[in-house]
Amino acid sequence: MDPKDQMGSDDNITDETFTKAAKASNQTVEEAMQNTLDLLKQKLGK
Repeated sequence: MDPKDQMGSDDNITDETFTKAAKASNQTVEEAMQNTLDLLKQKLGK
């Protein structure tokens, strides 16, 4: 899967999503991605 591919919908998560989240939270893109990963692990129980 291409991280830039919207797969036909602007609602899908792409690299741009993380860039916008990082900017809004005054974080690096990597920090935004890590925070998302941590949240997903918590939600999925892993």
